[in-house]
Amino acid sequence: MLLNKEEDFIKENLGLVHSCCRRFSGRNIEYDDLFQAGCVGLLKASRDFDESRGFMFSTYAVPVILGEIKRLFRDGGSIKVSRSLKELSLKVTRVSEQFEKEHCRVATVGELANILGVTIDDVSEALNVSVPPTSLTYYDDDGIREKDLPIISEEENIYNRLEVMRVLEELSPDDRKIIFFRYFNGYTQSRVASVLGMSQVQVSRREKKLIEIMRKKLQ
Repeated sequence: MLLNKEEDFIKENLGLVHSCCRRFSGRNIEYDDLFQAGCVGLLKASRDFDESRGFMFSTYAVPVILGEIKRLFRDGGSIKVSRSLKELSLKVTRVSEQFEKEHCRVATVGELANILGVTIDDVSEALNVSVPPTSLTYYDDDGIREKDLPIISEEENIYNRLEVMRVLEELSPDDRKIIFFRYFNGYTQSRVASVLGMSQVQVSRREKKLIEIMRKKLQ
């Protein structure tokens, strides 16, 4: 429990914590977690600080605060992942890469689950482990802000799909095949090149041009 004098001292120096936290803002750990760790560092610094050494408190406190914040990143942030799930995530990645090399397409979640002898839910969770989390808070001159997540309605989803199909119908048959093979069937560029009698470089260049054409039409 903090004494009144110590509590006042901590409140007076919270600006040091905010200053340190801003250095790590947007690095996949929530600002609240950064701030909490920074406050722990500030408390440690206030209790260990020795005025007789002639240093300013901020000079001593900042490295201690930063040390506590950096500990979050070393420990994996505020999101804890079990060792078994991390291991499964590595296995899923290896099996997925091997599958694509052998079959020239991306494996489905069900296929990965069958190969590894686990459930589809296990594979889905393992795949999410490798995806970095997105911070929903950030810090600016007005304080802590929260990001708004866009919510797309089902009607808008249907409209978007119809628009994409409409644009696809305007492409030539060969161009349409490139898009379907790449984005609907999950073929690699090399597999598409083999099927259509083209080189991988030709497929890459044509795909890039088609995406640009479709983007302009959709706008």
